[in-house]
Amino acid sequence: MASILTSLRNTVIAGFVLAAVLLLMYLNWNDWDGVSLGHAFWAFIFRWLHVISGVMWIGLLWYFNFVQIPNMPKIPDEQKPAIGKVIAPAALFWFRWGAMATIVTGIILAMMNGYLVSAYTLGAIEGFAVPKNIAIGIGMWLGTIMWFNVWFVIWPNQKIALGIVEAPAESKPAAARTAMLFSRTNTMLSIPMLFAMVSAQNIY
Repeated sequence: MASILTSLRNTVIAGFVLAAVLLLMYLNWNDWDGVSLGHAFWAFIFRWLHVISGVMWIGLLWYFNFVQIPNMPKIPDEQKPAIGKVIAPAALFWFRWGAMATIVTGIILAMMNGYLVSAYTLGAIEGFAVPKNIAIGIGMWLGTIMWFNVWFVIWPNQKIALGIVEAPAESKPAAARTAMLFSRTNTMLSIPMLFAMVSAQNIY
């Protein structure tokens, strides 16, 4: 067991193996409307991938805002480079690709289940007659705004603030503040976004 848990790669592989075992059990319990590898199966798989990606994304968003940013002033100056050169770039890698995976799997799932256009138009094409699509659409729009912020505001400014790209030294504080403010914006939006996503599962 130690050989698995001391390696992140092995730990993740073991997690997916355990999930595969659960999947085999689930396939045994459900006939997926008689089609083992049909639409219902793949919709389930993409929903699972969407949730996993979202946990990675929002988990790191909350790590930045609840742990790293508030505690940076408490870290001695001589130790801060370790955060900026090692921890933050690694966290930002998984953060931005978690966001990308979340938006892509979410769009695929919405397409598979036939509500992509209805959700993104907030039910307008149906005369606002399907509350579930309005709810999921609100969540999708909030998630899309958050994804845009990650890739086109937070990440470009973090690259400047952390010195990943060449930029004048005087531009770094402003870039860091912009990244922080948009990260806080995403933290704020994540709460109603998650509410909309969950509530849509209980509206018919």
